[in-house]
Amino acid sequence: MGGERWRRVGSAVWRSVAVWAVSTVTMLVLAGILPDFRLQSADGDSATRIGATAALGAGAFGILSSVVWPVLVRALLLVPAFVLAVLVFFLNGSLLLLALRLDPSGQSTVAPETAVVVAAVMSAVASATGGALAVRDDDAYRRRLYRLSDRRRRRAPSAGVLQTPGTVFLQFDGVGHDVLVDAVGRGLMPTVAAWLGEGQRAQGGRGGHGGQGHRTTHRLTPWRTDWSSQTGASQLGILHGSNYDVPAFRWCEKDTREIVVCNRPTSAAELQRRAVAHTGDGGLLTVDGASRGNLFSGGAEQLALVLSVAARRGRENRSRAGYFAYFSDPANAVRTAMSFVADVGREIGESTRARLKKRRPRVGRGGLYPFIRAFATVVERDVVVAAVIGDMFAGRAAVYADLVAYDEVAHHSGPRSRDAEKVLQRLDRSLALIAQVAEHAPRAYRVVLLSDHGQSPGETFRARYGLGLGELVRAGCGLPVPRKARRTHSGAEARAAVRAALRRPVEEGGEQYRPTRAPSEPVVLASGNLGLVSFPDVPHRMSREEIDDRHPALLTTLANHPGIGFVLVRSEEHGGLVLGAHGAEIPLDELDENPGPLAEFGPGAADAVRRTHTFPHAADIMVNSWYDPEEGEVLAFEEQIGSHGGLGGAQGRPFLMSPLALSAPVSDAEDSEDGGELVGAEQVHRVLRRWLRECDGPQVPVEADLDDQRAA
Repeated sequence: MGGERWRRVGSAVWRSVAVWAVSTVTMLVLAGILPDFRLQSADGDSATRIGATAALGAGAFGILSSVVWPVLVRALLLVPAFVLAVLVFFLNGSLLLLALRLDPSGQSTVAPETAVVVAAVMSAVASATGGALAVRDDDAYRRRLYRLSDRRRRRAPSAGVLQTPGTVFLQFDGVGHDVLVDAVGRGLMPTVAAWLGEGQRAQGGRGGHGGQGHRTTHRLTPWRTDWSSQTGASQLGILHGSNYDVPAFRWCEKDTREIVVCNRPTSAAELQRRAVAHTGDGGLLTVDGASRGNLFSGGAEQLALVLSVAARRGRENRSRAGYFAYFSDPANAVRTAMSFVADVGREIGESTRARLKKRRPRVGRGGLYPFIRAFATVVERDVVVAAVIGDMFAGRAAVYADLVAYDEVAHHSGPRSRDAEKVLQRLDRSLALIAQVAEHAPRAYRVVLLSDHGQSPGETFRARYGLGLGELVRAGCGLPVPRKARRTHSGAEARAAVRAALRRPVEEGGEQYRPTRAPSEPVVLASGNLGLVSFPDVPHRMSREEIDDRHPALLTTLANHPGIGFVLVRSEEHGGLVLGAHGAEIPLDELDENPGPLAEFGPGAADAVRRTHTFPHAADIMVNSWYDPEEGEVLAFEEQIGSHGGLGGAQGRPFLMSPLALSAPVSDAEDSEDGGELVGAEQVHRVLRRWLRECDGPQVPVEADLDDQRAA
């Protein structure tokens, strides 16, 4: 033991000396290149003295980065986390200025703006050097990555626990099954391709065991979302086992006179509370779990960037712990900040190119959007991946993390755009890093990939018809339509994460019900290509007969509009009623024999509509846009050219990719409601629960028979 300890000490000393030497050389090179950075007196000095000055400066900067930087970052957690990434350069430059002031010769000078550049380069070089040396030492590599996480645990896992495999659930937000299959076939995601077997073409069902060149380790399974095909409904069902009474991304609740928005922190907290009350269970991650970058906690104690706790104040709120864990390493902070700036520039260039080439469809991508996109594709990704890595080295039993980068970019650039493809490539690299880390973790890990929904392409409803759903509803009610239409808000998850980091309300102004509004006027809300029309002055869900009495032309106007696929209303005579063009009226209990306007939306559409009809907070009028089954296109009621939220196309067909060591997702009849197909987020939750039991995870005692479990 003594020899091993001294070997580790010697190795650490060697790496520190090597990093110091490389940093010294880097400082000398920068001093020779940059005019405002000097390491010698005005009269000149010997090469030895200049070298010693550089060595002292590099050493002092390294020590300050290791000791002072974490303290600064923890203090700055009081500052909005999004702002912290912007301050990284200036903080690092300040440390360099301080390091040079500590030089006893007093010969080193640097302009403040140059100090920012020098500090950034030195941090990056030191990080690359330390990482390259540490990779050759498994223990050092493990310790380096482990520092990226919040290591404060009440107790370390026992040796018996570490003998059982843990599970990492990694959610690629918005990546549909068909998009993933296409990306694998085109070589954009080599890590995913290797897991499925090189050359394998995943079929639409359970996935095969074949493949050439690589041994297949995972199976790919599509699943079908509920009518509300968006992260709020899907992730609530997956993590908490219930998404009952979540009819859309945003909806009006008449009993409280409030607008519920899934990505508003207060709404997310309330939805999570309702789900826990409905199931009587804390969630998928209640025992030794971690929730990273999600809308909901899943019952985990270890939280980072979780929206349902972002509205809390005080020490119990740990949703921002991931920022400190990641930015406490100055090299990570500088690398992420530089990538952030690069991605902002990339987005500005791509949007300018799209505008100059007059690509269609297209939505506005100016204002703050380049920064919101960069937050999703760089900051959120880096922090979440680092948190997952830390969880794996901490030996946690179950980790669920959401990466929202693809979803954010696809909303504005299109699901199959070049921008979106580049994001898929970067997601695959993140997956490769997690797989590499799994080889060094203290316990074996099974990595499950999944998505919460897909995205369907298509231009916006407003772009095609010159007016939004709100204006169409007002026209059908005989109300004046404003000449200048107001844009609808986007439901993108990254936008919520940014606003939560800035401690600002997620939705403001137009979507909040105001008591000063004329009481008889409708509230019209959009969730992708799903629209909801409510009359807040009527305390109950209005019937078709009541709506016709008040606004005789409204339902006819909606049902016969070419951009509307179908309308759902409550009927006093039939219960639920689906309305379509040319006077189509089909009661819900007759949809199996006569699907009417639902026929084009594929199997399961009738069941999804019937289920939503039972929700207490279903809108007075539920409106689903037109859908082209040949092109897979829908018409978004929001300003998005890649959308999700309703029925129609790829948005309702996400994927579940699981290790072959786990049982097939639909192997038991109880896990499928429709001929062997996995249907609904609640069913996915049951599958993930079963897999945790198979892994001897939180759902089974540690002392269970390990041999039997491994055999299974």
